Amino acid sequence: MSDLTPNLPEVVAEVSALFEAYEQALIDKNVDVLDATFWNSPHTIRYALHENGYGFADIHAHRVARPPGPGIKEKRIRLEILTLGHDIATVNLEFKVRGRDLVGRQSQSWVRFPDVGWKVISAHVSTMDGLRLY
Repeated sequence: MSDLTPNLPEVVAEVSALFEAYEQALIDKNVDVLDATFWNSPHTIRYALHENGYGFADIHAHRVARPPGPGIKEKRIRLEILTLGHDIATVNLEFKVRGRDLVGRQSQSWVRFPDVGWKVISAHVSTMDGLRLY
């Protein structure tokens, strides 16, 4: 089995930088960066607040239709990055929903592919209806 050492500093730094670039691309509606973040595969899934994306083509279609802007995230509450070895990572973000007293959650599963580098293979965004900020 390959090395699954948790949170090697250089791997955490790589994934952190990619996550931050993705977050900025959401605000800027930089579809090229958004697309480059996700694995170009029919197996990739992204569950969002108002759509389910099954496969890269579906996810891309939602990206193109989405307006630019700050989106629903008003403030970060907690960001957790876990890397295992050099090729597996999860990113989980808890945030305050803009203009509402709600908690939102975002999760991403990342894999480093030998031919294309780090890609999100699965992502999820939701709110915790009924759970107020603490």
